[in-house]
Amino acid sequence: MRWDVIVVGGGASGLMAAGRAAELGARVLLLEKMGRVGIKLSLTGKGRCNLTNSGDLQTFIESYRHNGKFLHNVFSRFFNDDLIAFFNSCGLSTIEERGRRIFPASDRAQDVVRVLRDYISGHGVRVVFHAPGREILVVGGRAMGVRTDSGVFEANRVILATGGASYPQTGSTGDGYRMAKNLGHTIQPIRPSLVPLEIEEPFVRDLQGLALKNVKVTLLASGRKAGEEFGEMLFTHFGVSGPIILTLSGIAVSELARGKEELSIDFKPALSREQVEARLIREFQIHRRRQIINILPHLLPKRLVSIFIQRAAIPASLRGSEVQSGERKRLVSLLKDWRLTIQGPRPVEEAIVTAGGISVKEIHPSTMESKIVGGLHFCGEVIDVDGKTGGYNLQSAFSTGWVAGEAATKEP
Repeated sequence: MRWDVIVVGGGASGLMAAGRAAELGARVLLLEKMGRVGIKLSLTGKGRCNLTNSGDLQTFIESYRHNGKFLHNVFSRFFNDDLIAFFNSCGLSTIEERGRRIFPASDRAQDVVRVLRDYISGHGVRVVFHAPGREILVVGGRAMGVRTDSGVFEANRVILATGGASYPQTGSTGDGYRMAKNLGHTIQPIRPSLVPLEIEEPFVRDLQGLALKNVKVTLLASGRKAGEEFGEMLFTHFGVSGPIILTLSGIAVSELARGKEELSIDFKPALSREQVEARLIREFQIHRRRQIINILPHLLPKRLVSIFIQRAAIPASLRGSEVQSGERKRLVSLLKDWRLTIQGPRPVEEAIVTAGGISVKEIHPSTMESKIVGGLHFCGEVIDVDGKTGGYNLQSAFSTGWVAGEAATKEP
């Protein structure tokens, strides 16, 4: 049997592409290498699935580290309000949370997968499991099918939606990069994005599990400010993670080869250095007879205090009344600029998103069709577009999937 459209990959973008093409009347075959669809999608947002963001178009475009402008055309066809309306129409209500992030009201990523699974089955998409794509078959400069371990499947058009190289246990092992490269496409270097960072200072292991809220973190590359975020971060056994670290990680990975990188933590971003010093003076006066190790928990998480005092080179037994001006200023400096040295990112396999991929210069932005091979479309993480946390990456996956699926139903 010859299919109208074959979609390779059953993740967020592939499910949307298959469903949309079938909804428009195409006979669609979905090839999925794993035993079920949407495995990675079911893990997103710690199992809650941050579907999208309610920000405007400009906010979205600026939220992609590079190539955001490539998505202009796609978002003009299918954007956040369209995505929310789609899920609502399928019986899945949504809620908006801090940072304008949109989640399913049920707080269950599995419900998102269920909706998409019902979407494709309701429109007659046939799914073949355990069928990883090995090669895109091309005849006369056009994609004509896909070779898999289960045999060859023929089609008028092919949509490559194989994802990135992160979370390989979910099926994302970079297969699409290899297939596209074999057809002459340029693959921008693959690297981790939205990934935890390893820190050189050994004391971070003692802080494992400690979350810092409402802090400002500045990324310094060779002493130069390369990025800045406000919010929450988390200490781990290897370094740091959390929303603001993940957002800064894309820049950190790009800049790391150029020299030393540090994170500067401002524990009191709402206060100036003068205000922080005034606060310290007041605390030391109020608790003048107490030791400094028992005073600083008024300003810092208790688990940080002993390490903080050591870095300030101040005796832990020093009393509030005994703190000298120089010692106080060292404390102020650390409260406003506490440095951590970046050793490097965690492996790409642990990244939430893979940066790099198929060059957008070789993709028509209005159809997601290859400029090199006719009838071949791309969508999702396999493309060289990556955004920060907040629902931006899933929105681009759904949008590119929708447009690719729609375009694949058009006559050549």
